Amino acid sequence: MSITKDQILEAFAEMSVMEVVELIEAMEEKFGVSAAAAVVAGGAEGGAAAAEQTEFDVVMTSFGANKVAVIKALRGATGLGLKEAKAMAESAPVAVKEAITKEEAEALKGDLEAAGAEVEVK
Repeated sequence: MSITKDQILEAFAEMSVMEVVELIEAMEEKFGVSAAAAVVAGGAEGGAAAAEQTEFDVVMTSFGANKVAVIKALRGATGLGLKEAKAMAESAPVAVKEAITKEEAEALKGDLEAAGAEVEVK
């Protein structure tokens, strides 16, 4: 029995952020690849003319000294429950949101930094 791409995507849509992160890590380990390396390799194949970036990822590199405030900020930004937001904070570096606009990314970065987190926009 073959599973379609749409069925896989539907299964992803039902997963929490932490479940997706764990799945990606398991796939990297099983297949001996890195998602980051694939992105870099894909960018190198894109050709000489680079288009302006329109989608940005917000990556929390550390929750800093005030973990409680950062967890609250994560809950507000992602809609995660307390347990999931705590797990996300503790698994830094972690992508908080991906493929968002520059304005959304900068606003989220500001909120997380105001709470004490160290954040990068990629």
